[in-house]
Amino acid sequence: MAKDPIYRIKFVNQDEVYEIYARYIYQSDLWGFLEIEELVFGSQTQVVVDPSEEKLKQQFEGVERSYIPMHSVIRIDEVTQEGVAKITEAKGTGTVSHFPMMPPRN
Repeated sequence: MAKDPIYRIKFVNQDEVYEIYARYIYQSDLWGFLEIEELVFGSQTQVVVDPSEEKLKQQFEGVERSYIPMHSVIRIDEVTQEGVAKITEAKGTGTVSHFPMMPPRN
């Protein structure tokens, strides 16, 4: 029997790039968001501990489902096995102009 796929999701969150692994990902009923369920983190038997993965574990502890804005997603890959979840600094974002937003109506 084939194993369930695992997805690697890279997205931007507050000037950092998050790379997480999940078993389920789909478009949310909440317009403009992706739903991610069953986050997968590295094995507890590893001797070397990655501080960014530990930070992600703590941040997503107790989370059953996460909603990620579609405009924050960089890439989604289907992979054969999970890797190390990590947080890296978003480089080069200073040259990107944000799409102009409408001013709020009073």
